Amino acid sequence: MAHVVCEPCVNCKYTDCVEVCPVDCFHEGEKILYIDPEECIDCALCIPECPVEAILPDVDVPEKWASFIALNESEASKHPKITQKQDPLPSAPPRS
Repeated sequence: MAHVVCEPCVNCKYTDCVEVCPVDCFHEGEKILYIDPEECIDCALCIPECPVEAILPDVDVPEKWASFIALNESEASKHPKITQKQDPLPSAPPRS
């Protein structure tokens, strides 16, 4: 099982999650982060760090976001790894 970045991250990109990832499996796209399922060790440390609840185990991704499973898998390797916290996009919702 791998974790998946889903819809709430689009146009957001809070990066609190990348700081806690022990295997650096996050990749940065233009408008969203991706998790490489081949690198993810399912530690779940990233889940509570996401202020918009965009990260889920692949088996818990709701049907409306099911396409994000394949999207993370196909896009992660096309984008650079991100290992340090950065500012979110200006369009990111406020932290809850």
